[in-house]
Amino acid sequence: MANKDLTIILVHGAWGDGSHWRHVIPALTKAGYRVRAVQNPLTSLQDDVNRTLDLIDAQDGNVLLVGHSYGGAVITNAGNHEKVVGLVYIAAFAPDEGENVGGIFARRQPPLGAGSIYPDAKGLLWIKYDEFHKSFCEDLDAEEALVMSLAQKPISPKIFSDQTTEPAWKTKPSWYQVSDRDNMIPPETQKEMAAHINAKGIIHLDTGHASMASHPVEITALILEAAQSV
Repeated sequence: MANKDLTIILVHGAWGDGSHWRHVIPALTKAGYRVRAVQNPLTSLQDDVNRTLDLIDAQDGNVLLVGHSYGGAVITNAGNHEKVVGLVYIAAFAPDEGENVGGIFARRQPPLGAGSIYPDAKGLLWIKYDEFHKSFCEDLDAEEALVMSLAQKPISPKIFSDQTTEPAWKTKPSWYQVSDRDNMIPPETQKEMAAHINAKGIIHLDTGHASMASHPVEITALILEAAQSV
């Protein structure tokens, strides 16, 4: 039975927006939960944390935060809000205090997708349109990958360098989904982070980076497990 006092807030990652959760939102809503998807500016970690905190503030009752990819760094920082009762990481960064996304990314040789990232004339970072499918969402069909590619939102390089403060996973229960064929965040790095944060539940999916779009049933099940636990 759904906890009527709980709102699930979905936090997208880099090069995306709230629509990346489009296959998960209906299922969570049907399960009886209030669901919100933040629209972060991707201009700096603090800007994105502040936007997420604004959405948390607007909710009545407790909040479960779910972050995909870079969105994991956002929920790690925003999760210290008193309303937040749990964190779910979907193929996501889970930095410790003083760490940043760029440093975690550099632990291993750059994955395939790193070669598809390029700066524009203003220094904002994009994924090459014709390489988005193989880099970001290889197991989506061509049409869905095309839409995700053409609608991508560029990011400021600051999101790679901004440091995390006190991580919320130290005091809030967490869950983690590892994408075993991820071309954006190495799967071994994901496994390290899941173990480091002592996640209560860890699942592996044979999928690429955009797991919430390619495997919404399994992602929804993990979120519901967390929601029912908290």
